[in-house]
Amino acid sequence: MKSFIITIDGPAASGKEKIAKFISRKYKLKHIDSGLIYRKIAFFLINKKIKTKEYYKIKKIMEIFDFKKISLRNDKRLRNEKIGKYASKIAVYSFVRKFVNFFQHKFVKNNSKSKGFVIDGRDIGSVVFRNADLKLYIEVNAKNRANRRYKQLIDMGEKSIYPKILKGIKLRDIKDKKRKNSPLIKPKGCIVINNNGSFRNTISQINEVISKKLN
Repeated sequence: MKSFIITIDGPAASGKEKIAKFISRKYKLKHIDSGLIYRKIAFFLINKKIKTKEYYKIKKIMEIFDFKKISLRNDKRLRNEKIGKYASKIAVYSFVRKFVNFFQHKFVKNNSKSKGFVIDGRDIGSVVFRNADLKLYIEVNAKNRANRRYKQLIDMGEKSIYPKILKGIKLRDIKDKKRKNSPLIKPKGCIVINNNGSFRNTISQINEVISKKLN
């Protein structure tokens, strides 16, 4: 039987990962966090002291990059602003996106006996898994996203300034929507989930959508 695939798209800091983890636990689906893959590549390149503008150096490394170096296990070291900014800059390169997309398809294929997958990112339903069984798009205004990101960084012990985070998120939105390779859009046939309120309200919307899809 074909595995059930749920995609979750949305802008930066919209709560995609938290929502995906909830769906993964409740419906026993494997979770793929595409942003985590980009951050792990970024972490590797930073340790190699390679700058984001060194296009050909990065391309050469990606051509021989070992898939085994990437684990889907979360790592708190990767959640800081430095790695996030680096990851967003290399994500515009088509060869980096191609590598990440191939990795995700390979993971799904290698785990084909699983009940299904929930995959979150910014182009998952629009590009990577266009034929997904259910596509969700998470919508949250910039101020709420900045506030949540600010609290997250403070809890992690990282110094942060709210206005700076808000400015960064707005700039990230513009770049994501205008980038040449896989811009951020609402995937065709997606269901929009409003995540501006409480998480309880958000999961109530999601449970209703998924239950209708599964029944």
